[in-house]
Amino acid sequence: MPMSLNRRGLLAGTAAALAAPSVIRAQAEPIRLGALNPLTGAGGPYGPSMRKAIEGIVEAVNAAGGIGGRRVQLFGEDTQTNPDAAVRAARKLIDVDRVAAIMGTWASAVTTAVAPLCWESRTMLFTVSGADSITQLPHRGFIIRTQPNSSLQITKLAEFLGERGARNIFILAAQTPFAEPNRVILEREMPKYGGRVAGQVIYDRDKTVFRSEVDQALRARPDYIFLNGYTPDVTIILRELFRAGWTGGKVAPAYAVNQRLLDSLPAEVTNGTVTWAPSPDVESPAFKRLQALLGTNDPDPYSCQTNDHASLACLAIARAGAATGEAIREHVRQISQGGGERVTDVVEGLRLLREGRKIDYAGASGACDFTDTGDILTCPFRYEIAEGAKLRTLRIA
Repeated sequence: MPMSLNRRGLLAGTAAALAAPSVIRAQAEPIRLGALNPLTGAGGPYGPSMRKAIEGIVEAVNAAGGIGGRRVQLFGEDTQTNPDAAVRAARKLIDVDRVAAIMGTWASAVTTAVAPLCWESRTMLFTVSGADSITQLPHRGFIIRTQPNSSLQITKLAEFLGERGARNIFILAAQTPFAEPNRVILEREMPKYGGRVAGQVIYDRDKTVFRSEVDQALRARPDYIFLNGYTPDVTIILRELFRAGWTGGKVAPAYAVNQRLLDSLPAEVTNGTVTWAPSPDVESPAFKRLQALLGTNDPDPYSCQTNDHASLACLAIARAGAATGEAIREHVRQISQGGGERVTDVVEGLRLLREGRKIDYAGASGACDFTDTGDILTCPFRYEIAEGAKLRTLRIA
């Protein structure tokens, strides 16, 4: 009898020893997240800092012990601001790296191309793309957008232009998913301020000359020209407008007319160009931490948003107790708009969740409250004007 007991004990102990490595491996398996940012191409001015903002959150989480004792492992790829390249990169993140979430797609065409891969694989997608069509896709809840959609952005632009006395606006638009929706929204909104859209030309943004498009705009005799493109093509168009003697109003998205563009052209070419963009929450502690991380007093809106993408993903995983795209989808609103204690620091949020408390995360980009379809509910906007090769803030509202 004692021998029988010892034998059973020995077998049980052997089985436990054999099982232990797999248990340890399971517990130590890292949480896999993906960063898919425009490190090159038209989004190249923003991609590296967007990536660094994500890395900063991952490093902070790991330094604090990870999530439930598991480290976060970040896998990064470059979209090249190109849909085909982005699809290849997303497939690697999903199929090879097995990430639970992809964070930081920028161009709307890129996000549109990548989105089906995400919802089909049940991978959460966090994006800063603005085209309305993105959250109208059948994404089954696997898209969260921190960038205001086109409707909100263009409505704010129309309000601003109306206040500046714009009456006839001509649009020079790159061929993108947001080109035509933006025109429709601007046509709808401008009559509220006594204005109208005088016409639109949609162009191939890979061209190197836009004189014929500029001539079409000038024939419409507008008082404002809306340059609805990206930095490379808008750079050329601004030069063409200057050569044509244009002295009227110019307005463009802030992601197109940025400091890199201003540095590349004589000041007289860009002076007077107005820009607008969603504004980060400059008073938030999260914004101040990001300033220190990036070494700049003025982090761009996209880096602020990707900083929040990583925070939202980590907190949702902690709240769910599972590191899957489905878990993030089901819990992301519970940690950002669930009526709990306001937090701006992912590490503090993780601590409160461990204590069983509810949290309401708001980050560098502001409140992270989303509609059922994944759109950000609201945010302030910053309006600036180019003067002497620098941007001067007109207002934030």
